[in-house]
Amino acid sequence: MSCYRRPNVSGASVFFTVALAQRGGRVLVNEVTQLRAAVRQTKAERPFHIDAWVVLPDHLHAVWTLPAGDADFSTRWGAIKARFTRSLRDDCRVGFHPTNAKALGHGVGWNPTLPRSASKVRKGDAGVWQRRFYEHHIRNEADYLAHVRYYWMNPVKHGFVARPEDWPYSSVHRDTRYRAGMDLVLPR
Repeated sequence: MSCYRRPNVSGASVFFTVALAQRGGRVLVNEVTQLRAAVRQTKAERPFHIDAWVVLPDHLHAVWTLPAGDADFSTRWGAIKARFTRSLRDDCRVGFHPTNAKALGHGVGWNPTLPRSASKVRKGDAGVWQRRFYEHHIRNEADYLAHVRYYWMNPVKHGFVARPEDWPYSSVHRDTRYRAGMDLVLPR
């Protein structure tokens, strides 16, 4: 078993990539309202600032800045993932049945009835999300700019749209820095 330790830096700006366990579906964009609700509730309980966010069909990228004196982004992600998963389970339209998932456009790669490993069962993991997530602590303004640009361009990179502003599931629309020519400074 690996012994991975995440940095413990309070008030940090952090870039994240969080993915579904089964890649290739459209769960996140089809159920974006439930994802937003999970984020909103988690933010209300454990505040953080969303610098940038883009939701793609089977993964998402975000840049957060945590409050001073707080380094616990893992608990926040755990709450978001759990709330989103519960909302899928509780949603009678989805019903956690493969034919319903297909009818809702979740398509290939999302079948909540797939067998789970013994470790996922033991941990109570529904198997919707990859167990871990990628995080990168932002080091300076150039690093911040590079990661925000990466998030802006990700829907273009994946071929969903021709321009970042054409993707509806992105905070690029509220981000005046994008429209102002990307003159970025670190939030504080």
